[in-house]
Amino acid sequence: MQFDFESLIDRLLGISQQILQAITDPFVIFQAIIIAGIYLISVLLARKTEPGLEDKARSIKDSPGLLRTVIVLLRRLKWVYFVILIGAFWSIFTNIDWPGTYVLYVSLLFSFVWLLMAVLTQSIRNRTIRSFIAFSAWFYVALVILGIDSNVSDLLDAIGFSIGTFRLSLLLAIKIVVTMGIGLWASVSFSDFIDRRLHRNDEFTPGLSILLGKIIRITLIVVAAVIAISAIGIDLTVLSVLTGAIGVGIGFGLQKVVSNFISGLIILADRSIKPGDTISLGETFGWIRELRARFISVVTRDGREYLIPNEDFITREVINWSFSDELVRLDVNFGVSYDSNPHQVSELAIVAVLGVDRVVANNPPACWLTSFGDSSLDFVLRFWIRDPQAGLTNIRGKVLLALWDIFKENGIAIPYPHRQLVFKNSPVLPLPESD
Repeated sequence: MQFDFESLIDRLLGISQQILQAITDPFVIFQAIIIAGIYLISVLLARKTEPGLEDKARSIKDSPGLLRTVIVLLRRLKWVYFVILIGAFWSIFTNIDWPGTYVLYVSLLFSFVWLLMAVLTQSIRNRTIRSFIAFSAWFYVALVILGIDSNVSDLLDAIGFSIGTFRLSLLLAIKIVVTMGIGLWASVSFSDFIDRRLHRNDEFTPGLSILLGKIIRITLIVVAAVIAISAIGIDLTVLSVLTGAIGVGIGFGLQKVVSNFISGLIILADRSIKPGDTISLGETFGWIRELRARFISVVTRDGREYLIPNEDFITREVINWSFSDELVRLDVNFGVSYDSNPHQVSELAIVAVLGVDRVVANNPPACWLTSFGDSSLDFVLRFWIRDPQAGLTNIRGKVLLALWDIFKENGIAIPYPHRQLVFKNSPVLPLPESD
């Protein structure tokens, strides 16, 4: 495709000459003075009214989307006033047939686009992406205002290469990125809205809400991508061979990723693990904080957060301390001296454990004599708790301290191993006689 560079250069030279002539135009200077005055007034109005508007914004509690929009506008309150005032002046001058309002119109257009993009991109957390989108919008508006958007479009369309009958130009690539970006942003935003609604619905369990949210998100993203590609005019059958080859490569390279994703769906479907559950996996003991597409976040008692792949929860043995019931039974082993009365020991152990916090009294504890050890009578004390996420080692330690105290008060000794060594004198053998 041939591109006419001379027409673009001529257009740019004409624009530059118009700008040089406009600098000395009294109507342009008058509009510039009005714009500067409006900006100063907007700054003063923002400083005066911002505290009161912030107090009113804090009363918004039931609509997080509206609250974010209000916060974005409050941070740019002077520009909100600037758009309103400059729009009013431009409307007045236009109605009275003022000879020159072009500079006012350009200022209004640029400031309005800037505010509009700030509101539309508020859900994008990455500041670099937000800035890129805002700059792209301003650049496109500038091209339209200067009247060279068609020339630049032809230039971008001339840069590209062909793959068989399919031609990929820089203009088409930009259209794909923009259309896909808008589609993905819309699908993610809508899926987030549905996800929040699902979590607020008491009829769904947390696991089912997460599963439905992930399915809806993936479906919307795929649909948005297909619609965006089709809207640009690309025949999807042209890309079938390329996408097939890429799919095979991705299938081998992302085998673990796909396995973890499918495992996550299985976990959500069978409801074996949900946020808030207390689990043990290998040497990791903690509670589930979040279920993600690739991993599960487990927070331990020492504040560490382990990101465990979903596949491990399918292929390895997992202890869910709160799967079907909040009650958890714990065992504490101890031993006492043979001089102690085992009936009294059992009674005192039950009294001791009932005085420990977190021990459930509704499920009576039990203490049993388990064996006659080498140097002690061995017992096991069994009791119940409802909050395993608060720790297991600490409650066992408190129970052992309570046993120590009550045994000391009642004269029951806790033995330790004794070893007695007996040395026997060997008889003195006579020395052999010498020849």
